[in-house]
Amino acid sequence: MLALAVHGPAGSAPQTYTVVIEGMQFSPQTLTVQRGDRILWQNKDLVPHTATSAGSFDSGTIEAGKSWSFVASKAGTVPYVCTLHPTMKATLIVK
Repeated sequence: MLALAVHGPAGSAPQTYTVVIEGMQFSPQTLTVQRGDRILWQNKDLVPHTATSAGSFDSGTIEAGKSWSFVASKAGTVPYVCTLHPTMKATLIVK
């Protein structure tokens, strides 16, 4: 389900984290990563979704059973939504 990675000392290799889209929600709803880490959104719902943050990233439509990834390059707190289902909200925190 959720892939968690533990960061080692400064300069450690980038990690990959998974956000599962299931039950019309993002899980986890808040994820903290380091710059350079990869985030993979995996759609386990039966309907398409997006992971969209104005000015930061836009997955486009992630069809059921498909995934999309993004490499975090800029530090900050980034709220995002599913544009197809605007009640689906989550936050990506990039250190």
